[in-house]
Amino acid sequence: MNRVETWERSIFDLICRTSVDLPHDVEQAIRGACEKERKESHARLVLETMLRNVALARENGAPICQDTGTLIFYCRVPVGFDTNALSATIRAAVAHATKKGCLRLNTVDSISGKSYETNVAHGSPVVHFEQGARETIDIRLLMKGGGSENVGRQYSLPDQDLDANRDIEGVRRCVIDAVHRAQGFGCAPGVIGVCIGGDRASGYAVSKEQFLRRLDDRPREKSLARLEERLLAELNQLGVGPMGLGGLATVLGVKVGAISRIPASCFVTVSYLCWAFRRRGIVLGRQGGIRRWLY
Repeated sequence: MNRVETWERSIFDLICRTSVDLPHDVEQAIRGACEKERKESHARLVLETMLRNVALARENGAPICQDTGTLIFYCRVPVGFDTNALSATIRAAVAHATKKGCLRLNTVDSISGKSYETNVAHGSPVVHFEQGARETIDIRLLMKGGGSENVGRQYSLPDQDLDANRDIEGVRRCVIDAVHRAQGFGCAPGVIGVCIGGDRASGYAVSKEQFLRRLDDRPREKSLARLEERLLAELNQLGVGPMGLGGLATVLGVKVGAISRIPASCFVTVSYLCWAFRRRGIVLGRQGGIRRWLY
């Protein structure tokens, strides 16, 4: 293969593996949640079904979920790297993965309602770039299904209805409200990504970036680490349970980040990612070959 073909093949492999193979940390979290549920309960049966689905997807090379979601790529590249060329290669790999059945026709023209046969269109896929002092290329992919995207929420503090002020307690109240409102519609148990601060657009962007963290990762900021731990415990006491049918496992993890804001605004943005937590990454050399897999 020439250099362009190598790049496209590596990204194609990333897309297909992300679609069919649940990350180890997420699968272990589902197994742990399953063991805690009462035998023969609806919650346990649902979690066991999820685990069977994961095994079958991996065995048959089939998508874990029929909604292959919005594809969001996070690319860390060396300074001066040709990001236009990489973006074009990503789009070509998405089209190839769609043709091979790793992705369904999942991109729709918002005016006509017609599907794009390649999943490549204005705004699809979503690609973020960050240049830095590095020699390798780090590409991470999230596949975010519509069910989880639809239950995301953004709050502006202070919020009188929640009696939530501009403090950590106010953030906590927002997150609990968001998960309670979602019930099972986000395909619980999911992972919650939170951003404190920013504007409306950057708040959603940073809340989704939290999904790039492993489930056992903890923030350096102690107040955020304590908030994550407390929310994980409290959200799993809501009784929503797997797919909203009741049980102990409402969420698998909570990840909180914070960015600066202006004095007039204090947003809390809550993003949700379903149990089919499709997240994978690769590190590439300059010629596009895969040096190692992430997660």
